[in-house]
Amino acid sequence: MKSYQELTLLPQEEISIYFLWSKTFQQIHLGLAEMQDDQKRVPIGLSFPEYKMGEKFGVLGGKLRLFAADEAALTRFDVARRLSRLSDYVHCTGIRPVPDAVKGYAVYQREQPKTSKERLARRYAKRHNMDYEAALNSKVELSVKLEAGMECEKTLMSYSEMPHQTIPTPFIRLKSLSSSNTFCLWIKKSEVENSNDGTFTTYGLSATATVPEF
Repeated sequence: MKSYQELTLLPQEEISIYFLWSKTFQQIHLGLAEMQDDQKRVPIGLSFPEYKMGEKFGVLGGKLRLFAADEAALTRFDVARRLSRLSDYVHCTGIRPVPDAVKGYAVYQREQPKTSKERLARRYAKRHNMDYEAALNSKVELSVKLEAGMECEKTLMSYSEMPHQTIPTPFIRLKSLSSSNTFCLWIKKSEVENSNDGTFTTYGLSATATVPEF
């Protein structure tokens, strides 16, 4: 990765940073989807330089970096144009060279927690050819832990009634391009010692390709 741009989210009293993440990332996802090749590979990767992970929860911070192997890919993407409607709330730098001295490398990938009742309901809806709301509220046989320390038991309940389980990984709430359903994009960071070239998904994430940290 030789070139990058940095975005800074500027929340205001009436507009939260979570709302800005949703609106900003939705537009970036749309743009990356337009850039993908016929194998769904994207030449731009993303990083979250203020990402922090604690014991109980993680945060993305308020900055986003877009990386590419050359300036041409970022010029073609033209993030300032894509975010023009959010220009009062998102500051975008010009294209810059990645510094020679970096602190290390990181992999940012999508995490899909198995405990998400929304995700389970969407899968159930797809398997049974029904809409999401019906799947979320239909009574089905589920294996759940009814109390802390107990083993899982099978019981009849809807996905919407499943006990809430906290997922510490930070996320961005997005709308699906195919179904228009709202979902959470959980983003996991892993620090690694060496750089590994590769391509990215339409979310700018990858399970193997690295981005520099500085």
